Amino acid sequence: MQNKKTLAKKRAIPSAQNHLPFSEIKSDTVVMKDGTLRALLMVSSVNFALKSEEEQNALVSSYVSFLNSLDFPLQVVVQSRQLYIKPYLEKLLTKEREQSNELLRAQTADYRSFITELVSLGKIMSKQFFVIVPYDPLSNKKRGFWPRAMETINPATIITLKEDRFLQRKKDLDARVRQVEGGLASMNLEVARLDTQSLIELFYSTYNPDVAFSQYLAPANQMQVE
Repeated sequence: MQNKKTLAKKRAIPSAQNHLPFSEIKSDTVVMKDGTLRALLMVSSVNFALKSEEEQNALVSSYVSFLNSLDFPLQVVVQSRQLYIKPYLEKLLTKEREQSNELLRAQTADYRSFITELVSLGKIMSKQFFVIVPYDPLSNKKRGFWPRAMETINPATIITLKEDRFLQRKKDLDARVRQVEGGLASMNLEVARLDTQSLIELFYSTYNPDVAFSQYLAPANQMQVE
């Protein structure tokens, strides 16, 4: 009897997923709880200050042209995280043990000690740059008003999209992604769209910054979600 009450109490506690703005991640796409979609692009950076004046003007001109070519909003996110150096140190230790040359082994050990001491002196931060490409049926001006309206009559009740509707919206989202990728590439920026596994890892480390250092996620195809 007590076990049933305990189980009922656990079920009554709202899941942390209820507080997340998205309902699922699949096919390299984030599905929001209102039925809209998001794609995340990881983008390289440019040291603008080291460019010549001519290069700076060309870069600004390309950026303005890129923004003017868009008919939908974009979100740019800069994420700072403590650099996780442990896997690199473990790799150095393995190389050190495998090294047959005594001099090279000693140099590898000295280098590993130097990196360890450098990291212990202060937190080394890394920056990642993301461009979030959204898709909302209401913002798709290429489709008629009534088709857009019919898709969003009651979006708040849509927790998971039906497969055919998801594929249609993803097709429109992919077209936007290609447009954004082309615009960013024109500024000599490297762009990579996050796949499903990368999206899960990104959100996991974002919502669990401390735990993510010690607890790794399993591959997406091995995860069991209730």
